[in-house]
Amino acid sequence: MALSMFVASVPSMLRQLAALDAILDKAAAHAAARKIDPAVLLATRLFPDMFALTRQVQLTCDFAKNTVARLAGQEPPKWPDEETSFEQLRARIAKTADFVRGFSAVQLEGAESRDVTLPMGGKPTTFKGGQFLFNFALPNFYFHATTAYAILRHCGVEVGKRDFVGQI
Repeated sequence: MALSMFVASVPSMLRQLAALDAILDKAAAHAAARKIDPAVLLATRLFPDMFALTRQVQLTCDFAKNTVARLAGQEPPKWPDEETSFEQLRARIAKTADFVRGFSAVQLEGAESRDVTLPMGGKPTTFKGGQFLFNFALPNFYFHATTAYAILRHCGVEVGKRDFVGQI
């Protein structure tokens, strides 16, 4: 049986989004229990030239919605990056999961050979769908999800590998 583009993307993205949501819930509880201003955690970055937690979550969501839309041959929606709280970030994750969940396997049939063009470095770059998913979109999706996890772990939020992996 061949691996479909739907199976290679949608279920794992939904699982990771749910795990990220649960981690943010733990982070909010951690901040409340220790009387830490949530804005401190949301603005934390692993290194000065890296994005802060808020942007890592936004980018994780963007890679999920943009990837599935592009694989389906659709223009992805543009959402403003205005979240300033754990609740707002969790709402963005929920909105993203709903969007991703709205795609069917039929919509992604043939996506492995579909041209996907996106701006990179100020110019359009075209990938075949399979190359786009496996060599660009999924690595970026997991990079930002992992970095969000690492920021919270670095801040002392009690999360572990099972929290990152989520429900299988």
